[in-house]
Amino acid sequence: MRIKVKLYASLSRFAPEGQIAGVPFEMDVTEGASLQDGADALNLPSDEVKITFVNGRAQEMDWRLNEGDDIGYFPPVGGGAQ
Repeated sequence: MRIKVKLYASLSRFAPEGQIAGVPFEMDVTEGASLQDGADALNLPSDEVKITFVNGRAQEMDWRLNEGDDIGYFPPVGGGAQ
């Protein structure tokens, strides 16, 4: 099945070759795949994925995906003034 993925901030370096950083791309996953399966297919290090979204709603990594879902993977956020 086909899903749309956006990798945010430092995770954009794991986008498939030829993809423009920060631009959503489509990818195929097997029927019944989870957010974790999608992250694994993209070789996203588990310690670099902090928040995941499916169709604009935060979900856990074991969330099962459906055809046409819009996925977002976010790294931990840091920085700011002290």
